[in-house]
Amino acid sequence: MVSTLSGIRFPLLPSAYNSNNNSASLHSSFNGDRRTSSLSLFLTNSSFSRKIFAGKSSSDSDSSSLTVAASKKVLVPDSQSDGSSSVTQQLEAPGTVSEDPQVLEDVDNVAMEDDKKVEDEAKKSDVPSLDAGNVDGTEARGEETPHPLDGTVSTAKKNATQKSIPPTGNGKKIYEIDPLLVGFRDHLDYRYGQYKRLREEIDKYEGGLEVFSRGYEKFGFARSAEGITYREWAPGAKSASLIGDFNNWNTNADVMTRNEFGVWEIFLPNNADGSPPIPHGSRVKIRMDTPSGIKDSIPAWIKFSVQAPGEIPYNGIYYDPPEEEKYVFQHSQPKRPKSLRIYEAHVGMSSTEPKINTYAEFRDDVLPRIKRLGYNAVQLMAIQEHSYYASFGYHVTNFFAPSSRCGTPDDLKSLIDRAHELGILVLMDIVHSHASNNVLDGLNMFDGTDSHYFHSGSRGYHWMWDSRLFNYGSWEVLRYLLSNSKMVARRIQVRWVQV
Repeated sequence: MVSTLSGIRFPLLPSAYNSNNNSASLHSSFNGDRRTSSLSLFLTNSSFSRKIFAGKSSSDSDSSSLTVAASKKVLVPDSQSDGSSSVTQQLEAPGTVSEDPQVLEDVDNVAMEDDKKVEDEAKKSDVPSLDAGNVDGTEARGEETPHPLDGTVSTAKKNATQKSIPPTGNGKKIYEIDPLLVGFRDHLDYRYGQYKRLREEIDKYEGGLEVFSRGYEKFGFARSAEGITYREWAPGAKSASLIGDFNNWNTNADVMTRNEFGVWEIFLPNNADGSPPIPHGSRVKIRMDTPSGIKDSIPAWIKFSVQAPGEIPYNGIYYDPPEEEKYVFQHSQPKRPKSLRIYEAHVGMSSTEPKINTYAEFRDDVLPRIKRLGYNAVQLMAIQEHSYYASFGYHVTNFFAPSSRCGTPDDLKSLIDRAHELGILVLMDIVHSHASNNVLDGLNMFDGTDSHYFHSGSRGYHWMWDSRLFNYGSWEVLRYLLSNSKMVARRIQVRWVQV
């Protein structure tokens, strides 16, 4: 799918990366064995229940007090045993299930059906491939092209699935398709020219659109055999440090360094026994000295965010379960049907009981019904984390985190895998037109400035929606949103619908 950008003059900016960032040596002295001081939000077996408020909170968080659902693997409040049976056992016609399920060893390396079509089209047209090994259309020369972030070829570029991205055309065919657009030709040609110019800049500075849209492999938390690297783009901050349960929220323990483009970074080496420096399930935040004062923010690329009992703002959670606990997809994404029959659903509101339904309950109770009714696709609303439940998921606070109200990221993967087992495609609403204006747990004023991810002033505020409007002309905003789309499509095996 293609999402359109507004007609803005895109600045010709270099990458927001610096080649001389090696903070491992700078901060290794601060990092001892944190296991003794860590307090995981998930290390409690006690259950609790909270009332659901439909009204809007007076707090900055705009949060409803909601029960957090969970899986058996990660202990969170109201944790329950899964105890689910195979969907094929629940269906009256199990023969409708995909016949030859393919076990996916690594979801990231699975090529989508659309990718294969693009590859075939590129081969037919003899167009040079803009892939991980041939970003400039020339033959590989056996030498590594420096990556501006760390001075070496990026991990994303090395590991990217070998695929081709179609070249930009001349932008004239649209007038053959719809002659009524000829009257707007000057403006449309201008906009297409801006797009081509931006694509050329991305190819030049980032190694192509494929690598540019895999920012989640560099920003946020990146785990390696040696430890964890955390990076955050916050040009307005004067100083920054990573804080959380893992270091007893000590501001001076893990101070970050800043490059010339406003990217803050820190490397945390593994503990002496080889365990990760940040335990799975730990609360984490970035503390910054900003033009608006000292501010603790949930990392912008966080993969899980939870509202703790008795609290209004959400907490960022370092989500990296051990290999034996990670959900592994067992079924490949179904082929695109000749005609889609889409069932639109809201997981939280899908129960017949007056409660917030979980991913596991939707998987076991609702998906079989959708299949029996004859649908071949399900479109899920309100998956991205949002503090204000009454927004129906359209005031997103944490773009890379699935809503914790319904369970964990692995619970969502289990739901999607079960849908694929039934031959049901999964579509997901993603909201990139605007974002929650929450300051405590969203992107608004993230680095203390009004113009960080959004337009400044009235241009960046939607008076009717009470939300912030993204600045699509910003290099790093484009990276953030495109990477969000890429991760949704590749990491959790769904197609997305821009809303």
